[in-house]
Amino acid sequence: MSDLRGQTIVITGSSRGIGRCMALAFARDGANLVIAAKSAQPHPKLPGTIHTVAEEVRAAGGEALAVQVDVRLEEQVGAMVEAAVQRFGRIDALINNAGAISLTPVEKTSVQRYDLMQDINARAVFVCSQAALPYLKQAPNPHILSMAPPLNLHSAGLRDHAPYTLSKYAMTLLSLGMAEEFRKYRIAVNCLWPRTIIATAAIEFAVGDRNMLKVCRKPEIVADAAYRILTAPSDSLTGQTLIDEDILRRHGITDFDHYAYDPDFAGKPHPDIFLDG
Repeated sequence: MSDLRGQTIVITGSSRGIGRCMALAFARDGANLVIAAKSAQPHPKLPGTIHTVAEEVRAAGGEALAVQVDVRLEEQVGAMVEAAVQRFGRIDALINNAGAISLTPVEKTSVQRYDLMQDINARAVFVCSQAALPYLKQAPNPHILSMAPPLNLHSAGLRDHAPYTLSKYAMTLLSLGMAEEFRKYRIAVNCLWPRTIIATAAIEFAVGDRNMLKVCRKPEIVADAAYRILTAPSDSLTGQTLIDEDILRRHGITDFDHYAYDPDFAGKPHPDIFLDG
């Protein structure tokens, strides 16, 4: 297993949460991080911008380029890719982490919200992957990693929030297809998903409330799993829907207690909504 020193990794939605934790984990290896998100200005409720994360990346030992981008707009995605190459000369990995969520059924999901989820979740995987493809072909160990769940047709999500589920499963299906299409280029394409719910702004503000965080794990568990994926040879790990716990177990990590958001919580972390069927 190699490290990420000198590699350029583009992470969408990396101004906070899982994307930020991934950036910091990779920075400790000396990677170049493209911090790509819409959040260029401070939010009244949500900490973090592309600029603050870029500063954290540099402090952790990596190089950073902060790029404000709306992944729904292909011209902005193209400009992001070109800025990354102009700054660092290469792209080694793309992580499709930007997301939109609304756990509402068809009856209660507006058309506007439906379109938003399809565009930011599913369509952006296509747009970003296509834009980065020419440079990934040139990389020695190229990876595309999308934050998308395994295809669980027994998930309660099909009943309770089909619009969101559709957008996430579309990410997965597209990734599986790209894995086969890009196999000839030795570009690994995989999906990564957490075994449990993760303490993010989505959980606190869109899914539940602050009390729900106590049954969560910290996003560092996903970042640590992503690190293992990106450092694997691209021709040895592709076309898979991977779970954070399983990846870490493969590398001998079996104690997950330190990933608990609330170390004083005596219960088990809550399983993710796509994995409880």
